[in-house]
Amino acid sequence: MTTEVSQEEEEVGGGLRRHGGAAGKKGSLNVNGITPLQQIFSSCSGALVTSIFVTPLDVVKIRLQSQHAPLHKGQCFLYCNGLMDHLCTCTAEGGAFPEKWHRHADRVKFSGTSVCTDCSKIRLLDVEPAFRFVGTADAFAKIVRSEGIGSLWSGLPPTLVMAVPATMIYFTLYDNLRDCMYRHFRVQQYNPLVVMTAGSLARVIAVSVISPLELVRTKMQSEQLSYKQLNSAVKSAIDSGGIASLWRGLPPTLLRDVPFSALYWASYEYLKALFLRNSSSADPTFSMSFTAGAVSGTMAAVLTLPFDVIKTHRQIELGQQEFSHVRAKHEVTTKALLKRLYARGGVRSLFAGIVPRIVKVAPACAIMISSYEVGKHFFRTRNTRHEEAAF
Repeated sequence: MTTEVSQEEEEVGGGLRRHGGAAGKKGSLNVNGITPLQQIFSSCSGALVTSIFVTPLDVVKIRLQSQHAPLHKGQCFLYCNGLMDHLCTCTAEGGAFPEKWHRHADRVKFSGTSVCTDCSKIRLLDVEPAFRFVGTADAFAKIVRSEGIGSLWSGLPPTLVMAVPATMIYFTLYDNLRDCMYRHFRVQQYNPLVVMTAGSLARVIAVSVISPLELVRTKMQSEQLSYKQLNSAVKSAIDSGGIASLWRGLPPTLLRDVPFSALYWASYEYLKALFLRNSSSADPTFSMSFTAGAVSGTMAAVLTLPFDVIKTHRQIELGQQEFSHVRAKHEVTTKALLKRLYARGGVRSLFAGIVPRIVKVAPACAIMISSYEVGKHFFRTRNTRHEEAAF
């Protein structure tokens, strides 16, 4: 591989792309043919599209679960917008329903969820149900008819405050780390070790940056603070456990996310290279990316499910301590939790919830990566046209 920018070659899904001319002179484009800022825009748009499509699935899932197994006041549960799992607490006082809790409070006549826009706390309405959901499609129809279509995106705006930056850091870092490693080691074809390393490093950095923010958000929920009292939430978290306590939930998250990321990117890059090998296109089409993302996400989700089960238990345990303001004398280690789950239900307990996880992860991965690739293709084509017009 030549070291001159004007002759630089990039490994893209098994095919080499050259960048030269104006790009080399300007020095503004990386080896992807787009600028880092354009990568950020692509990842942000992908995050928004993913959340818009996936959030309704999780809102309906929570509704169905709360119908069959109602949550008690103060009980924690996870809410997902397709990008991140967010810890929430149930507040079921009953009686009055202030407008800030629900946009159609006067029309709510059955158990369901709503979200406070101040602290993204999800509230389960603890009233006598006027009717029951008999399935996912039925739940969709009744929620839209009774509360309006906006209720399918309950809690989305506040959770995006962290999910979009995390996704932006993750995808932009991955692309640049992968390309740097390809150049450094002079790799000119798909290398699983390179993409797994790049994916793992990018995930570690992204999760480490966002983890303190998620803990502060949980702290704000437990103490019923608004975003205007953010400084108080940070100070309270540090005073109660030191600055290291801001990363209390990091180990179990990394335990799941790092292997998932490594497996996902190794599979995705392989499938993308395979598709491009039989295509005349230099960039993957939407259908290529969507298929590769769904297959890779499903495979990674199944293989890392035991880590997800452990992470979920640990996250909810930490959340219960935070909301109850009671710290355990001895924190349950991941190893101890693994033994407890195995003793309770054997290997099957470590693979509990495999179908719901696949249903959530597969479309999220497919939509996110295909939207991201479409964004990059748009900017790459635009940059190429500008280069040609400059000559």
